[in-house]
Amino acid sequence: MALSRKMESGQNNKKALIFRARLVGLLLFLFAIAVFVKLIRVQYYDTFKGKTWVEYSVKNDLKLDTIPAMRGNIYSSDNSLLATSLPFYYVGLDTKVADSSYFYDNVEVLANFLAKNYGENSVEGYKNKIIRYRESKTKRYLRLKAREISHLEREKIMDWPFFKRDKKGGGGKFETIYKRYKPFSPMADRTIGGIDPKSGRGYIGIEASFDQKLEGKPGIGWVERVEGGLKIPVGDALNVQPSAGKDVYTTLDMNYQDMAEHALRKQLEATDANYGCVIVMEVATGAIKAMTNLTRRGVGNYEEVFNYALAGSNDPGSTFKLPTMMAILEETKMNPDQVFVNTGTGSYRYRGTTVSDSKRGGYGNISATEVFEKSSNIGILLLMQRYFFSKPDKYLQYLKQFHLTQPTGIHMKGEKPPFIKDRSHKQWSGYSLFWMSHGYEMGMTPLQTLAFYNAVANDGYWVRPMLVREIRSAETLEDKVEPYVEDKPLCSPETIQKLKAMLQGVVDHGTATNIKSDLYKIAGKTGTAQKLLNGAYTRGKYYTSFAGYFPADKPKYSAIVIIDTPRGKVAEYQLFAGTVAAPVFKEVADRIYAYDVSIQKPVKDSIPAQTRKVQLAGRTSDLKIITDKLKISPVPSENDYLSGTIQKKNMASWKGRNIDAKEIPNLEGLSMRDALALMENRGYHVNFKGSGKVIEQSIPPGPNKSGAKTIFLTLQ
Repeated sequence: MALSRKMESGQNNKKALIFRARLVGLLLFLFAIAVFVKLIRVQYYDTFKGKTWVEYSVKNDLKLDTIPAMRGNIYSSDNSLLATSLPFYYVGLDTKVADSSYFYDNVEVLANFLAKNYGENSVEGYKNKIIRYRESKTKRYLRLKAREISHLEREKIMDWPFFKRDKKGGGGKFETIYKRYKPFSPMADRTIGGIDPKSGRGYIGIEASFDQKLEGKPGIGWVERVEGGLKIPVGDALNVQPSAGKDVYTTLDMNYQDMAEHALRKQLEATDANYGCVIVMEVATGAIKAMTNLTRRGVGNYEEVFNYALAGSNDPGSTFKLPTMMAILEETKMNPDQVFVNTGTGSYRYRGTTVSDSKRGGYGNISATEVFEKSSNIGILLLMQRYFFSKPDKYLQYLKQFHLTQPTGIHMKGEKPPFIKDRSHKQWSGYSLFWMSHGYEMGMTPLQTLAFYNAVANDGYWVRPMLVREIRSAETLEDKVEPYVEDKPLCSPETIQKLKAMLQGVVDHGTATNIKSDLYKIAGKTGTAQKLLNGAYTRGKYYTSFAGYFPADKPKYSAIVIIDTPRGKVAEYQLFAGTVAAPVFKEVADRIYAYDVSIQKPVKDSIPAQTRKVQLAGRTSDLKIITDKLKISPVPSENDYLSGTIQKKNMASWKGRNIDAKEIPNLEGLSMRDALALMENRGYHVNFKGSGKVIEQSIPPGPNKSGAKTIFLTLQ
């Protein structure tokens, strides 16, 4: 019986589902019929000026056309507006709409308004042209202003003749266009992207990558084709209203963007470099907080014209020693402080090819750790030769494991894939491992390099870089982009700890000691790659970089700086990454450290149990806010002004300060704001020097016996 009831229940559920499906199908069918009937009614039964739309269209070239939708906005991480569409309007007049009496009574009034506000013609000139169009057999529609107007101007024109609602008037038209406006431009211009003025579609950056979300759905309405191919809206109602595009919320922080762009631009101008790039990313989430790309456009002028972060592929140089060292450590499990190589006098010849170290005379016999910290090309080649020259496939397998042979997959169009050869490539040779070990014969974008360094900072877990966090329609969340973190680390925890120590060693006593900070720890690696020009690597032409993270003991941010072909009449080493790219990293990191309180080291309470007296004075209401916030003993409320002394932690004594309108008040301890208000309300002119609190006043408290009307205050 129980089984029978279950079978019967299942059959009933199945019937209910079939019934609901049929009901939904029937409702959709009825809705489609309703839409069809509406279109038939609009075309053949609804009227405009006493005629059906079909009749009117035959006579006046009237057609259904698409009405553009408002494009969605782009926002920063703190919801600041990065890009929006603003409506603008062309102003026109259908000269044959108004009846004759209205037309000739008001045409001169309209001409006066046009001449006064726009001045593109005289009153008579405007008037004669409008009348000429009115009386013409072939012309009827006239644009009254050559350029488009703003929404505020449109509201003003709505009160002019032919535009305000009038039974016998009419004819005034506004052709709506949308223009993209970027409040922070030119910051992050290439990252935010642009709009093709002809198609209205995004063609670069976020605008292009999320074009389908941003563009919205166009509406449908009647337009009239007039001379010149112009399409003029007819009537106020649309058959299908346009649907605004969705809003894109990015991870960009314009404070960080400003920090990055300012530091990069300053160094580019100082070194007259070809271009530069800075990316700042959150270690745990991959959220890109800043991405700036500046290209030289004449002497001292740099603009955002190409996204090097995503598409600027180049030989990375010595920053690639990090994956090489990761492969060596993972393969050998060695202690890098106990394994040594003899780099000789700074020059090493392999199969007819010579490689050199930057230090004249060479580094001699050094450990694997020192090879990395001093960025010895010879040292890394000897380690590679020792462990991988006999098994190149193993090294290439590691590079694939380290996420270096594929694009990052960031949700942005235009990312160039990395170029790392394998043994099947036609350009593979017996020298390939020789060059690859220190970042040559390959192509990596700054973002791909940064993603690898970020993984080291993140304890080996690779994180996909992300620029967009949410898609919203008005206040409704449509899509949320969650951080993507690989389940498995790139290598063992032991290898990661060794690499972190090496990266910090680069800054503490390696090639980037000039960016060492007393406030926080920086970890990273310099990279100076000779440029490939006319098929040969050229000394003096360098692609410089610094990639790393901070604070090194608890990483929150990773960043990379690229500066291409720095110039200057200086020693060659002053064109290397440690001198050119690393200081930009340091400036950006310093400013972020000062801005982000969460990564600052906690400061011990500066007020011990017993300390010197701290004097306070001011308005009672202001002092109450301060004492409440600092949890100091409360202030009395009997007086408008108080003075007080803090002698012990959280303990204060207060004394009311009488402010007699007929006398000079005691201003000692008051802020400049309070002192200025008190004295100027009494008719005194105030001069001052210094900053802080008032410590001296030229007219003593009490009756003004001198009669002076100027008081001088000293602040400290």
